[in-house]
Amino acid sequence: MAGAPTGRILHSDSTGLHKAPRTNVSQNQGKFRIHLNFPGRNLPDHDDHGYGPLATVVESFMDPDTLISMHQHRNEEIISWVPAGVMRHDDGEGNKLVTDPDHLMVMGAGDGFWHEERTLADDPPLRMLQIFVRPHSLDLPATIQHEPIPDPVAGEWRHLFGPEASDAPLTVRNEVDFYDVRLDAGSRVAIPSKAGRDVYFYVFDGEVTADGTRFDATESGLLVGGDAVTVTAETDAVLVAFLVDPDAPVTRQGTVGR
Repeated sequence: MAGAPTGRILHSDSTGLHKAPRTNVSQNQGKFRIHLNFPGRNLPDHDDHGYGPLATVVESFMDPDTLISMHQHRNEEIISWVPAGVMRHDDGEGNKLVTDPDHLMVMGAGDGFWHEERTLADDPPLRMLQIFVRPHSLDLPATIQHEPIPDPVAGEWRHLFGPEASDAPLTVRNEVDFYDVRLDAGSRVAIPSKAGRDVYFYVFDGEVTADGTRFDATESGLLVGGDAVTVTAETDAVLVAFLVDPDAPVTRQGTVGR
C-alpha cells in the first residue's frame, strides 16, 4: 500500500461497470474484526489499491463489551457510518460521542488525532462501515464533526458527506460525495451521478442487479465514465455509493488509508 506521498493517482481508461466480490483482505482480533475493501482493485491492472481520494472502505464488526484503546491517526479523513447499533467514541480533545443510525461522524485526522472506540456489555453487536478518504494536503488541522442526519426514506438516496463546498451535512477535505439508500424488494433507483465523477458502490445488505449484473451483499461495483445505471433490488437491500473525482490531488501518508 506504499506509494508517492502526494500528487495525482494515475488510473485506468477502462470504462463501464466493474464488479468485485467480497474482499479477501481481513483481520480478526477476536471481538473486533474488519474486512478491507479497496476500490481500485475493481479495475484490472489499476496501479493503486484506492481510487483517487477514496482509499479504503472497511466493514467493521465489534462485539458487545469491546474496547479499541486510544491510538493516533494522521493524514486521513475517517467517516463512521453506523446503520444499526452504536459506536462509542472518546478522544484526546475530551469528546465523548455516540454514533448510531441518527448520527454520522467525520474525523479529520490531519496533523494528528487520538481516539478510542468501544461498545458496552449491553450494546448490540455492531456492524458498520469506516471510510478512509485521502485529504488533498498533508498535516491539515485535526477536526471532528458529529452531526444528526436526516431520517432515511425508502428508495431515496441520502447525501451524507461531500467536499467542503457541498451542501451535505458533513464534509471531507477532498472530492468525494457519499450517499446511502434503503430499497424494498422489487424497487428501482438510479445510482447518483455527477459530471467528472466515477461511482463506487457497495452492497451492505441484500442483493441487487445493476446493468444486468447481480451484486450480492458485500460485493461492490465501480462505474467508470459510463452512462447512468439503474439498480434493481432483488431483495430488501442497503447500498452506499461514492461519487469520486479520480483525478483529484491526493496525499498518501494516512495511518490506514494510504
